[in-house]
Amino acid sequence: MSIKESWRKVSGHGWLIAVLDFILLALAVYLGYAIRLGIVIPRYVDDWLQISFELPLVCVIMFALFGQYSTIWIHAGTEDYSKFLWLYIVSILAFLLVNSVLKLAIFPRTSFAISFFAGLFLCGGLRFSWLMAKSLHLKPKSQRLRALIIGAGEAGAFLARDLMRNESDLYPAGFIDDDIAKIGRHVSGLRVLGSTEDLPEICEREKIEVVLIAIPSVNGKKIREIFDTLSPLNVQVRILPSLRELAGGQVSVSRLRKVKLEDLLGREPVRINLEPSMNYIEGKRILITGAGGSIGSEIVHQVLQNNPSEVYVLGHGEQSIYLLMEKLNANVKIPVYPIIADVADVVAIEKLFADKLPQVIFHAAAHKHVPLMEFCPREAMRVNDLGTRTIARCAGKYHAERMVMISTDKAVNPSSIMGASKRLAEKILEHEQKNYPETKFMAVRFGNVLGSRGSVIPKFERQIASGGPVTVTDAGMKRYFMLIPEAVSLVIQAGALGHGGELFVLNMGEPVLIKDMAELLIRLSGYEPYKDINIIYTGMRPGEKLYEELFYDENAVHGTLHPKIFVSNIKSGNLTEYSELDTTLEYALRHPDEALRLLKKLVPEFQHE
Repeated sequence: MSIKESWRKVSGHGWLIAVLDFILLALAVYLGYAIRLGIVIPRYVDDWLQISFELPLVCVIMFALFGQYSTIWIHAGTEDYSKFLWLYIVSILAFLLVNSVLKLAIFPRTSFAISFFAGLFLCGGLRFSWLMAKSLHLKPKSQRLRALIIGAGEAGAFLARDLMRNESDLYPAGFIDDDIAKIGRHVSGLRVLGSTEDLPEICEREKIEVVLIAIPSVNGKKIREIFDTLSPLNVQVRILPSLRELAGGQVSVSRLRKVKLEDLLGREPVRINLEPSMNYIEGKRILITGAGGSIGSEIVHQVLQNNPSEVYVLGHGEQSIYLLMEKLNANVKIPVYPIIADVADVVAIEKLFADKLPQVIFHAAAHKHVPLMEFCPREAMRVNDLGTRTIARCAGKYHAERMVMISTDKAVNPSSIMGASKRLAEKILEHEQKNYPETKFMAVRFGNVLGSRGSVIPKFERQIASGGPVTVTDAGMKRYFMLIPEAVSLVIQAGALGHGGELFVLNMGEPVLIKDMAELLIRLSGYEPYKDINIIYTGMRPGEKLYEELFYDENAVHGTLHPKIFVSNIKSGNLTEYSELDTTLEYALRHPDEALRLLKKLVPEFQHE
């Protein structure tokens, strides 16, 4: 970059700093001579005048070339001051080299040393003064909420500095950290007051009003412990996003948010190596059904990170696909094509496969609401079974490399029509694997996901917002939960691990009581359960179970390369009844009253009243 181009990028106050730099560096040179030789400097006056012009000029030019005058010093951080220091040293060395080679002027060593440190002090102080001037305009501490930061690591230190430097309603009073070596020491000018065990005492002693959790890698269990400790203390709790959510973004006050249910229930993240996934996605044509849903849209986002050649996003609801495309268009360079179609529409799906020849299919399209499907067995079979058969058969017919289907824990010993239809879909994949052995068919089974449109959480949130009561079907009802990105990572990994005919299941930890989730949501909203917002029990709905299972036979389950992913074959015993599967499905669709009876015939383990 030329000097002319550098000056074009100088900001408004950058010109002022450049002029002041020149004056202050000239003053530093004078001080070097004056302190060494006396105020008048009779002997070296010509050398002094020459150096007083040349040294500041070299420094100012170097500063301009490397962006010092485009820096907004009122928001400067450690990196900016470090860059200034190195540029100053390099500039002085450059001047000394030029002066030594050309023998321009005499600069006594003692005078040089004094001038060097004087210039560093004066120019550095000038830049720091912008920050000090800003601090004078911040709200006084007395008008800001006293905050306690949990986590005296890098994220906590960044957050503390941001709180102290910028206009905010919060002012940090200190840190909490469980590292004994840090307790009593200072980070970013603030003392580490104790560990999380001391939270109640410290909050009371320091009159804390807000607690900030600044540990992006913290797990849900630890957040839950902190939240439970703070709940009786009448303090607000805010948290920095996880490492995945931050995604390299700057740690700042603006990234703080309220604690969400996902934070409290989130388990240790399942670290899945997606490198093998690149081999089967990279450069391939990918079809994702149900792409407008919670799981489907996350599959789209994660697949796009693995550089496919093109992606087809299929959905029956045009609005969800429209919103997905709106979100993608601004950021994605890989071609993404929307397709509005029903997975059970044989003609539309056949044409799609014939025209586009997708190589990898992620099948997420399905009806998922248990109570609704109890009244619509035909529709459950049409979408979940006929739709799966149509996609799978086209995948085999048009030589797709692999197909990964999303299943559910409700398919194990199903008590609901939805669960039975998904169990039948698993069996259909086994059937098609035998018909088309060159295509690798596999299913991924997991429980509920937090944040999905079909989750119970949005319903609880609406009930809390309207003043309650919150309705729970049974006090003993438990469910497995996981985060959407975690579930989708498993789906993508399954595609890499599978050789055809497998059913993958994630170790989902311990199931969670639904009533505990309701109580947590009420407390997260700032209310007291059963006092401010009541919880009532309405009784189990048709098709529901108190708890879900993940496997039919735990002895037939095997580990994989990933310690938290298990696999079993989709074995369903004798497949002779599937010789007339097409006829049976089509008959059920033509005769809705017969759908439930036929579903029970096809899924003998289906227990339904």
